[in-house]
Amino acid sequence: MLRLRRVDPDAALWRDRAGYHDRLIFHTPEWLAFVAECQNAEPVLATLHDGDTPAGHFTGLITRKYGLRILGSPMAGWTTSYVGFNLRPEVSRRAALEALMPFAFGELGCAHLEIRDRGLTEADLGGLGLRWDAAPTAVIDLNPDEDALFGAMASACRRNIRKAAKSGVTVEEVHGDPAFAEEFYDQLRDVFAKQNLVPTYSVERVKSLIRHLEPAGRILLLRARDPEGRSIATAVLPWYHRAMYFWGGASYREHQHLRPNETLIWHALRWAKERGVTEFDFVGGNAYKAKYGTTEVPVPWARRSRSPLVARLRDAAKQGFALKQRTAARLTGVRPDS
Repeated sequence: MLRLRRVDPDAALWRDRAGYHDRLIFHTPEWLAFVAECQNAEPVLATLHDGDTPAGHFTGLITRKYGLRILGSPMAGWTTSYVGFNLRPEVSRRAALEALMPFAFGELGCAHLEIRDRGLTEADLGGLGLRWDAAPTAVIDLNPDEDALFGAMASACRRNIRKAAKSGVTVEEVHGDPAFAEEFYDQLRDVFAKQNLVPTYSVERVKSLIRHLEPAGRILLLRARDPEGRSIATAVLPWYHRAMYFWGGASYREHQHLRPNETLIWHALRWAKERGVTEFDFVGGNAYKAKYGTTEVPVPWARRSRSPLVARLRDAAKQGFALKQRTAARLTGVRPDS
């Protein structure tokens, strides 16, 4: 039977974790430092053992809500796609998930657990007292050559990329620019205003992400300029090992006719491919992403609470956040056509 044991991080532990094929940027110390800072959360690292034999690792963070300890791996709203486990190829993910229950609710004393693991399927979750939501993501396989990647896009998407080039839109890679986060966030506000909303996080989160990931070389920041040199669109793209992620993209509506967004994605795909990245993950399955030639991959988001009351508090908090966002938009004077 598998068992989890909490451990303190050291150099040897990080070296071992970095040797797993299923490692993601969300398992790295830089990413955990980013989430811990923005969520006032406590990182939890644990090793998985089959008797005395090492079988893998678990990553999560503990936060407090309503006075209760909550283990997120990750939690909704953390702008973190997946966390969960790193496992040896022969180890069952369902068995690892079974071992997580007594660890979370017993040893850690948590009242609620949420997990979204890139390798878990809905078939792994049944019979464990979990509730889950289907949370598919759209990915692009970067193994084909550039011509094949471009050809897999919808014809309208290819036309938009060509149009941007003919219109004089240029893309630059940003390094060490302290103004980039504010620039991205100003464009993001314009994106949300279109839906009568405000961004779900502050500019400080963008600054924290860049501050933690840029020194390690694990983030690509892109800026699109119009022919006059004005910044009209930006993109934030963490990457590590075999995957790049679309963490955020933004643009000013008045310049969207120049099609800078498609151009930024095309630049990112080629940049990642040149560095041996084999998958581009849009982090979500919105319909507009299909134009890039994506494949939908199911990744359920599972949760379990110690009591029905805690489960109801979790659902109420989610509904309250949506209401708070719309109220904030009204108070700041945002309108759909502003």
